[in-house]
Amino acid sequence: MRHQIHDLLAPLPGTARKIHSFHFGPEKAVGKIYIQASLHADELPGMLVAWHLKQRLAELEASGHLRHEIVLVPVANPIGLEQVLMDVPLGRYELESGQNFNRRFVDLSEEIGNEIEGLLTDEPQHNLLLIRTSLRDALNRQTASTQLQSQRLVLQRLACDADMVLDLHCDFEAVAHLYTTPQAWPQVEPLARYIGAEASLLATDSGGQSFDESFTLLWWQLKERFGEQFEIPLGSFSVTVELRGQGDVNHGLASLDCQALIEYLIHFGAIDGEPVLLPELPYPPTPLAGVEPVTTPVGGLLVYSALPGEYLEAGQLIAEIIDPINDTVTPVHCRNAGLLYARSLRRMATAGMVIAHVAGTEAYRSGYLLSP
Repeated sequence: MRHQIHDLLAPLPGTARKIHSFHFGPEKAVGKIYIQASLHADELPGMLVAWHLKQRLAELEASGHLRHEIVLVPVANPIGLEQVLMDVPLGRYELESGQNFNRRFVDLSEEIGNEIEGLLTDEPQHNLLLIRTSLRDALNRQTASTQLQSQRLVLQRLACDADMVLDLHCDFEAVAHLYTTPQAWPQVEPLARYIGAEASLLATDSGGQSFDESFTLLWWQLKERFGEQFEIPLGSFSVTVELRGQGDVNHGLASLDCQALIEYLIHFGAIDGEPVLLPELPYPPTPLAGVEPVTTPVGGLLVYSALPGEYLEAGQLIAEIIDPINDTVTPVHCRNAGLLYARSLRRMATAGMVIAHVAGTEAYRSGYLLSP
């Protein structure tokens, strides 16, 4: 194992933070896997899974079973990890800027397209290496003027040349689910089976330039630009894995998730071993544009009547909003049928608040598909 330390830009003297990456496997391996946890710093199940994974990868490396380089970043957001206000962790948004830690990663597709134009050939492997080199060089030319920009650049530089990028998150109260692209789904489906993803949400561009899409979008956009003349391979695919809810931090679940990731990496060929039989897929993939964010028209006590993991019929009751002053009870129904895969942790709703997400099969939304 090789331990690397990456300095972030310090906002003030004496406040410098660092990101730690752990590199397993052959230094000159043919392939590379990148895994990070807790980019939203108050989402901790992935951090515990990364800790378990770190121990397992060290054992596999010592026994010579690692075929690819595997880079692990257990704490992807030291900035957000320290944001605690009156005993409440606030790791989703940077307090200084109000920006979501998982948005606004650098988009270099146009710059790289201009740089490689005229250098592409009919050889896909040449084009793949050309694009990766151009991306790495372009990221190294970027300079950060804030600590947050510095953090984003460190993470992108670590992952930019990986064949596979796994970003471990969780929701508020949720079943296991994941986000990826339709183009990557054939490669991601085994992961969905091993991890027991009860929803797999697909979109080429969900908006916001999130970490995972800063890689997949680049390859897709270059393919759109040059694909009719040259073969542009899918040089990287990314997955955001949502490891249930924020409270699901325990060794039992983390050990199971760690083993699921190991099985997937064996299946992928990054780890030497015999792949185990693929489990059944709990729920078929659905478009992210088919997800219904269920909102409440009024504020009040939020009392749920449906659990994450339940399949709901169109118009089914999800919750009641109770006004304890005038005794009004307002029912909240989903409009579309689908799987209720996540719901809010809060139990006092405000008017217009999203209280749940239901994965439907028919796309009906467009534009920015993620939460802010």
